[in-house]
Amino acid sequence: MFTTLISAAELAARAAGSVVLIDCRHQLTDTDYGRRAYAAGHVPGAHFLHLDEDLSGPRTGDNGRHPLPDVGRLALTLGALGIGPETQVVAYDDAGGMFAARAWWLLRWLGHEAVAVLDGGVQAWQAAGGALDAITPARGHGGFLLRPTLEATLNADQLLALLTTPTLRLIDARAANRFAGQDETLDPVGGHIPGARNRFFQLNLDADGRFKPAAALRAEWLACLDGQPAGAAIHQCGSGVTACHNLLALAHAGLGGGRLYPGSWSEWCANPARPVATGA
Repeated sequence: MFTTLISAAELAARAAGSVVLIDCRHQLTDTDYGRRAYAAGHVPGAHFLHLDEDLSGPRTGDNGRHPLPDVGRLALTLGALGIGPETQVVAYDDAGGMFAARAWWLLRWLGHEAVAVLDGGVQAWQAAGGALDAITPARGHGGFLLRPTLEATLNADQLLALLTTPTLRLIDARAANRFAGQDETLDPVGGHIPGARNRFFQLNLDADGRFKPAAALRAEWLACLDGQPAGAAIHQCGSGVTACHNLLALAHAGLGGGRLYPGSWSEWCANPARPVATGA
């Protein structure tokens, strides 16, 4: 069973039909990109799930840009892909796992342990000699089993109550300029949650777009956590998507267990009563 990452070679070695593949390709500034990319060519047998429509819930204006989907609705969607209680699921994208990590986290949120991200994404698949096709597999009826969650969350009020805790480790996965309140183009307010530390999710990757070795990630993350246990950390980003990448990196490094603040900065800054910090 693969529970964090799977290489292209390991995926290719799996027997046909033994894995359910989820194509998570997306671009925040071109929300139809994933559909076009999937139609042009995808890993054979893969199903496409859209970040906004399948892997997020409805927006209300104050619950962030990518609120968590309804549990029952997501379970039906996953079941229709043929995901049963013991099915190995592999999610991939073409952005270093930026969006595939969201699918990984969501399946774990619903209690499904056998889910991994294709390390290096579609590029690694093709570099290893893997073909793409444009055939859309049939969908069926659900058999997805909801089980106790494997991932923990907290809401904005719970986080607000913790901001003055001296041992708080709140990790923001956005790029340094957005964390500092500069060049903000996705949300109406620039800055970060007071007390947060910045750990850009792309620091989890090597230059080839694959995750760094587990030992290297472990050392980097222990320095970032600065003496606090990984399980006590809280993770956020702009909208609850790339924070999942940091959680995946921690799990790969053997340091899992942190909580996700799903609403993240886009929810936090929607309420002007919540405090905002700027600068590095």
